[in-house]
Amino acid sequence: MPFHLHFGAEDLLRCRFAISPLWEAHEAVRTLARPERHAYHLPWLRHSRGALEGLDLGPLLLLMPLRGYTPDFLGRPPTGTASTFEEELAAVRATDAQQARRDIARSLADTPGATTSATGRALLEDPARAVRELADLTEQVWQLLVAPQWPRLRTLLEADVAFHARRLADGGLEGLFGGLHPRLSWREGTLTLHRDGEHERELGGQGLVLMPSAFAWPEVIGGFDPPWQPTVVYPARGIGGLWNTEGPHTPQALARLLGRARAEVLLALDEPASTTTLARRLRLAPSSVSAHLSALRGAGLLVSGRYGHQVLYERTPLGLALATGEGTG
Repeated sequence: MPFHLHFGAEDLLRCRFAISPLWEAHEAVRTLARPERHAYHLPWLRHSRGALEGLDLGPLLLLMPLRGYTPDFLGRPPTGTASTFEEELAAVRATDAQQARRDIARSLADTPGATTSATGRALLEDPARAVRELADLTEQVWQLLVAPQWPRLRTLLEADVAFHARRLADGGLEGLFGGLHPRLSWREGTLTLHRDGEHERELGGQGLVLMPSAFAWPEVIGGFDPPWQPTVVYPARGIGGLWNTEGPHTPQALARLLGRARAEVLLALDEPASTTTLARRLRLAPSSVSAHLSALRGAGLLVSGRYGHQVLYERTPLGLALATGEGTG
């Protein structure tokens, strides 16, 4: 049964994108525990198992039911695309104990036996302590699993936002929602998430937060009860190549035309990317990549734009034709 989000006129003006490093830390924990998410993240998983040795993720996992409610205070909607992990974690630490207890009790009720388990009882008996320990555990997850990869992850998420912002400009909300996830549909002012359960929510002028995630695949997640702004979390584009360290195969004709290094830079831009990301991917010095990007942009093959913290480059139609067209091999 579906989850319906009903838009009014003001809501249409208050849809925004956001990126949450805190959310990615929690989704990383879910990914560790859910084999159906492993396919795209095997290199990361191999590293993560060793990094987490001796760390008990049980309290966090107990509040992440497969189908059910995860406490909103653990990851409230971010304010934009530039929120830092430290800012978001500070908001978690500031959670009122009574609110935390209500959220924890609701979450535990969705897992049989969780309320009466030793961990569940401890969380409920001292919610202020639970907030501190859950925040500390989240910080450890961030430092061990996500922070070392955050430049790579942030680039992916910012590229996704840039892509879908263009879809919104070209096709409006119908075009945007139609391309986010197969389980999302838009009709007559209502966004429907096709999933188990039945839920209706009038956005009431709050609008909607759209948040890409590197770890949410294959799920799309709708959440946050009042007073939080409604949010839809969807899998970011390009996760198939997220952990890829190999450079692209460069056709000889394209290498002769542009020079091998510049051809490799052009081919590596399947998704918008920053100078740093391309340098890491191609194993080149950032200064060399920057020079190649400037030359390709000057030739009309690339454009650039600032998204959040970074300048991202992407192919123009001419650059796309050279990179993918017949006759280059």
